[in-house]
Amino acid sequence: MALAACGDLPQPFRGRPGQVARQLRRPPGYRLAIPPSPQAMLTDADAASLATAMAEALVAQEIPAVAGPALPLDWQLVVGVEREGAVVTPRFAVTSGDGVALGMLVGRPVPAREWADGNAQLFARIAGEAAPRLADLLSRIEAQARTGDERAAGSGAPVMRLLPVRGAPGDGNRSLTAKMKDSLAALGFQVQDQAAGADFAVSGEVTMAPAGRGMQRVEIVWTVSRRDGQDLGRVAQLNEVPAGTLNGLWGDVAFVVAEEAAGGVRDVVFNAGGIGARPAAAPPPASAPAAPPAGSARPRR
Repeated sequence: MALAACGDLPQPFRGRPGQVARQLRRPPGYRLAIPPSPQAMLTDADAASLATAMAEALVAQEIPAVAGPALPLDWQLVVGVEREGAVVTPRFAVTSGDGVALGMLVGRPVPAREWADGNAQLFARIAGEAAPRLADLLSRIEAQARTGDERAAGSGAPVMRLLPVRGAPGDGNRSLTAKMKDSLAALGFQVQDQAAGADFAVSGEVTMAPAGRGMQRVEIVWTVSRRDGQDLGRVAQLNEVPAGTLNGLWGDVAFVVAEEAAGGVRDVVFNAGGIGARPAAAPPPASAPAAPPAGSARPRR
């Protein structure tokens, strides 16, 4: 009433919101089914309980979600976990009715024992934490489908500056840099080589050392930093290969190393609060590439 008494407020867009606004004001053009998932490493009853908790939390976020099997045109939310030591990390994958990966979100780690025991309070907590970020992810996916621009529903992809890899023999520097660019882009980053406009930066350094018995130790360290200069963490890959193996073309080795390392970089950024929603990686190639010169890539501080 006080505002009204002061006269009319400028409303330059009333009555002509534009094509994008008209598209976005429509209700979601999908239904999200959440079937009990064997990938969740739970009993059938607990998997169903988790699916129900996820559906209820998403409905509270105004997402048309249901617990149970998907109909032919439904999108699906598949809940899985990745175990590492004494903790498990929930992962939420969104797929289309055709089974095409649309996006993925990683939840907060949970003690493995607590996850295995399973209880309604735990599932409600996990669902409550994930639902707002899943709603944002689904909103951006929907905006992309309707308008061709995910920024119509919020912020676009995080911008990552990728510096050239250093220290690798053969064509490793060039191959690793190119494959890392592709792998980060597949996980939802906008990758560039300039500093201007970047939210994060990652640099890779390869160290080779004799390991005895005709072997070489290969260590690759990827350092992730933020725009304000804070060092967010590192992803380390370490393995031994026959001496001289990598003195020429890296080929599929660079592909596997980069694909593995990109997931670690993504997790470092996520753990630092820099990204909440992450598209899923592209499906693996039909033929398995050569074994990489690196073990499991794990982010470390």
